[in-house]
Amino acid sequence: MKRIFACLVAIGLLHQLPPVRAEEPVDWEVVTRIREEGFSRSQVMETLRHLTDAIGPRLTGSPGMAEANEWTRRRLEEWGLHNARLEPWGPFGRGWTFERVTVHMTEPRSTVVFALPQAWTPSTAGPVRGEVRVASLERAENLEPLRGQVRGQILLLSEDREPSREDEPALRRYDRDGLRALTELPLDDSRAPRPDFRARARERWAFARQRNQFLADEGVVATFEMSSRDGGILRVGAAGSREPGQSVGVPALVMSAEQFRWIGRLVEAGRRVVLELDVSTTFHDAGLMAANTVAEIRGGNLRHELVMVGAHLDSWHAATGSNDNAAGVAVAMEAVRILRAIGVEPRRTIRVALWSGEEQGLLGSRAYVREHFASRPPPGDPELRDTPPSLWPETWPIQYHQDWDRFSAYFNLDNGSGRIRGVYTQGNLGVVPIFESWLRPFHDVGADTVTNRNTGGTDHLPFDAVGLPGFQFIQDSLDYSTRTHHTNLDHLDHASAADLQQASVVMASFLYHAAMRDQKLPRKPKPRPAPQGPPAGETGG
Repeated sequence: MKRIFACLVAIGLLHQLPPVRAEEPVDWEVVTRIREEGFSRSQVMETLRHLTDAIGPRLTGSPGMAEANEWTRRRLEEWGLHNARLEPWGPFGRGWTFERVTVHMTEPRSTVVFALPQAWTPSTAGPVRGEVRVASLERAENLEPLRGQVRGQILLLSEDREPSREDEPALRRYDRDGLRALTELPLDDSRAPRPDFRARARERWAFARQRNQFLADEGVVATFEMSSRDGGILRVGAAGSREPGQSVGVPALVMSAEQFRWIGRLVEAGRRVVLELDVSTTFHDAGLMAANTVAEIRGGNLRHELVMVGAHLDSWHAATGSNDNAAGVAVAMEAVRILRAIGVEPRRTIRVALWSGEEQGLLGSRAYVREHFASRPPPGDPELRDTPPSLWPETWPIQYHQDWDRFSAYFNLDNGSGRIRGVYTQGNLGVVPIFESWLRPFHDVGADTVTNRNTGGTDHLPFDAVGLPGFQFIQDSLDYSTRTHHTNLDHLDHASAADLQQASVVMASFLYHAAMRDQKLPRKPKPRPAPQGPPAGETGG
């Protein structure tokens, strides 16, 4: 009787214990084939070489971007992917390219000045000269004191950034301590965006339009800003305007930091400094739409469900956009090529998407998510609707489309050519044991870390924002943040072939296992409005 009672007590205790989670299965035989194909017969560098050396810069709206769209579509089709296509979105606005730029100082001495134009700024219509003046143009109140004072001048836009004194190496890889620290979730909100960040971004956008018109009306010859990188590196972005009918301002250029400081010191010491520049740019007005390249490996019994992989195909114009982000595109393409080459038959459809407009605010991926999965209503305020959609506040309710329920996961790569070291879960705790299992075959090549931290700035965010599982991988940064990000050094020379092969096989394995699971990947709860309503300065519809 005592033994029976003890057994009953034990059974009762067992019922109170949490269920034991079954180990997430890994298909070691398929992983072996993925590794063999990806390490022994890789085509990732061939893809990267064509995107960079053959096609070159791929600013959204430019002929280079159109060529890259069509070449990637055709290449994916040649590899046997189905329904390879270009999906238009927009309107994006005018395209832009630049053909040449020369800048040199004529007074107080003659010397070459190293500078590049910002995107969507105009030509000089031949060589022009102007005396340099240091000015601050950061706020609307800075404009009026300059009215009538700057015609025929070149403005050196004031900067107080001190020279870099970092002793850290230009090439960076995670060590064990760095990866361990990455798994610790900070409990403060120091990394969280300010609640009014969109309102502040709209203010900057509105002021940029006002400033462009002011500079053109006042007859300023050109403006120069200091590069945000030292060591002669030129880091570019956008100025001017791609909006039809809007003022593009005056030629706006980025100057090497060391020369910028030198010229600024000469002017502040009372020396007369004259620069001569010749900038040739072209606006492309034939079409205002942009496009994403999309193709897929058809699934089997769960073909209506979807696993996605992607990277942004667009780049800036200072170089050929190798690390940002032809590297990610080459990895995404290589991952699906590997799966086609080894002949696997996924249960779910695997879709690759190569985005445009990422550098202008994740525009291509936002448009894709809005079209296929979930959308938000436009703001109720007509003035807000006149601003770019990427600056709109969050509005409610979210309208979920049919494919939202059929979606399993999106995997993104966009932090250079460094190898994958793990994956960010974006706070989705349900995927932790799954990803830990999927990384197990790659511990020997350095990929073993899962962190519940969020990471931002790239194309998984539009998926995450509507409650879909979207993930970016942890990567060794190499010289991505120190040298190549948006700079004139972002060429093929800075890509690591071995790292890209490793990233491709990890990506292929993640895609395969996500496509073969019995269930879709776990999700976080659906997004909900903040209880206190929209942040200060925001209005929604």
